[in-house]
Amino acid sequence: MNDITATFPQDRPEDPKGPLAHKGTTALANPIQVEKPPHHFDVNEAWRILMKWRWLIVGIMIASIAVAIIVTVLTTPIYRSTVTLQINTQPLQVMQQQENTDVQPVSRDEATFLATQIGLLSSRTLAERVMRTLNLADNNAFVKGYPNRQAREGAVIAKLMKNLEVTPLRGSTLIMIGYDDPDPALAARIINAFSQGFIDTSLERGYNATAFARQFLQSRLDATRGKLESSERALVAYARSQNILSLDGSASAAGGKDGDSASAQDSLSAQSLVAYNEALTAATRDRIAAEEAYRQGDPAASAAAESNPAVQQLRGQLAGVQADYQQKLGTYRPDYPELVALRQRMDSLSSAISSETHKLASAQRDTLRSAYVSARGREQELQSQVNTYRSNVLDLRNRGIQYNILQRDLDTNRSIYDALLQRFKEIGAASGVGESQAAIVDNGVRPSTPYYPNVFENLAIGLLAGLVIGLGTAFAIEFIDDTIKTPDDVINKLKIPVLGVVPKNSKGMTFVDELKDQRSEISEAYYTVMSSIQFIAGSSFPRTALVTSTRPSEGKSSSSLALAQNLARTGASVVLVDADMRKPSFKTSLPEEMGLATLLLSNGDVMEHVAATSLANLSLLSSGPIPPNPAELLATPRINTIIAELSAHFDIVLIDSPPVLGFADVPVLSAICDATILVVEAGAVRRPSVLSSLRRIMAANGHVAGAILTKYNPRNGGYGYGYGYGYGYGYGYAPGSSPRYGQDAEVRQLDIDRIA
Repeated sequence: MNDITATFPQDRPEDPKGPLAHKGTTALANPIQVEKPPHHFDVNEAWRILMKWRWLIVGIMIASIAVAIIVTVLTTPIYRSTVTLQINTQPLQVMQQQENTDVQPVSRDEATFLATQIGLLSSRTLAERVMRTLNLADNNAFVKGYPNRQAREGAVIAKLMKNLEVTPLRGSTLIMIGYDDPDPALAARIINAFSQGFIDTSLERGYNATAFARQFLQSRLDATRGKLESSERALVAYARSQNILSLDGSASAAGGKDGDSASAQDSLSAQSLVAYNEALTAATRDRIAAEEAYRQGDPAASAAAESNPAVQQLRGQLAGVQADYQQKLGTYRPDYPELVALRQRMDSLSSAISSETHKLASAQRDTLRSAYVSARGREQELQSQVNTYRSNVLDLRNRGIQYNILQRDLDTNRSIYDALLQRFKEIGAASGVGESQAAIVDNGVRPSTPYYPNVFENLAIGLLAGLVIGLGTAFAIEFIDDTIKTPDDVINKLKIPVLGVVPKNSKGMTFVDELKDQRSEISEAYYTVMSSIQFIAGSSFPRTALVTSTRPSEGKSSSSLALAQNLARTGASVVLVDADMRKPSFKTSLPEEMGLATLLLSNGDVMEHVAATSLANLSLLSSGPIPPNPAELLATPRINTIIAELSAHFDIVLIDSPPVLGFADVPVLSAICDATILVVEAGAVRRPSVLSSLRRIMAANGHVAGAILTKYNPRNGGYGYGYGYGYGYGYGYAPGSSPRYGQDAEVRQLDIDRIA
């Protein structure tokens, strides 16, 4: 940065307020809009916080791990024994509504049923059963310190329910139950008692349900049997009194079919009426057939005669004689005696056939008439019987109305009785072959290793808790901490430009040594500050500039010296004024009475109090003897005269002032200077304090060029340089004693002639 040049005051027109007059009052009056959007997550800011508080985070994590180890060591080992149960969500149902008593599955809502079983496993009743099974109330190692047995039993049940854990296995009908206890053997015994007790309880519950059903059905059967017997007796008595005889006990003697008031199908009269009616129908059919045959007697008789065997035989003989005659007629004449005999034979046979046919037809007609007369007589007789029985049946209908009522009552009681009897038999069978709701898949065994505490789990929890607490603490501190830590904080929180970032000095190097090396990190940083001020001021450094800070030990004296040295190296004549008359930071070879305090009290020549240094173009006006009232001295018009005379002899007047807060010096000096440079120590001063300093400068019509962020540690954020720098400054001394200058090893009553 040796090639930096400066435009000196003599090269530009005079300006009563300096080159920054056109800038307005301060940056507070015209803030720079460079704030980040709200709720914007800044990775660099997060990384800066992590790096800054990394040892706090690591320490909290180590402490959390140590606590986890201590808790693990001091915790009593707890053993867990587990049992796996399979829940039967489709149990077999023996009782059926139908007559078929085959075993059928009954569907259920599996989710609801599994939730019910889990609730039963966690019930107090099951815990009481386990307590009584294992006699835990008398086990002093399990519970102790209770005055009476009732209290001990309550404590045992509460402990069993507390240490029992029921876990359903997702996607299956398996349930895993576990029990925790310091005694591994007792844990296995208790969990096995839980599983077996659950199965026994479900079986007993089913048996008790069927026993209640049997008792209820038995009472209903007894009552229904009595009603059935009464109905049967009433029906038989009425049938006897009304002379009604039923052939089928399952049907009504006089009842109608499909709701008719009476029916004679099963009584004697009804049966006889049906039989005679069927016989009458057959007789009528026979009479019609006989009458039809009789009406058509001649053709029928002729047909019957033709089919007679005797007639058929005569016709055969006639056919033979006719054939013989025709054969011989071809040989002999018709009057031939043999042919004449044959003709006589044919005539005799024809006469015989005619006579036989007539006799047979006459006999056939007599037969058909007899059959017709007989069929008609039978029909008339059957019709008389049917009429008689029809009258009897109609009379029976009137007498069968009450019979039907009694019969229906009997049928109803018999159906109820049969249904109850069937159900009673089914329940009796079901109570003997009931199926349990659960089955043991894996029995509980004695655990060999503790379930709790889990060393690795506790360490992981401790590590995670430490990390969360550490990160939370770090970010909480940062959230609460409103100090100015980064250049972004200067821009966003103070609304003023960042002139530069000065890192901490390297280990083993003093500030003076860093300034001697023009290529050192601190020298380069102040060259950057000088360039930034020149750009803000209009390509030239202000003729009069004030360097101040909010509070002591922020590095304002070091910054003043560094800026003065760098400006002098650019060829500008620079005078460094030590205006901190309470705790001066610089000394010269001149007598101690020479300095600013003496000039303020006298009208002496200013240049007589200015001392040259070993660095070309750099001079120093020391503070002189410490006055009792520095603020009053600076409030006199004499300070304006001193600054004007220095500006006439030097290109740049650089004033090192005391801190702003608590003193009235800075507002007075900032009002007469062209620019005020605020030094802010990174992470040391709070935002309200800096803003208060800026408001005081603004109230005095001072012109703030910007801020220098000093003692910045790049490890605390991803901004700026990769340097290291450290600086301190202190105030306070007892009256009458020599002043305590700051604890800054680089600027402690520094002999400026040592800086080459």
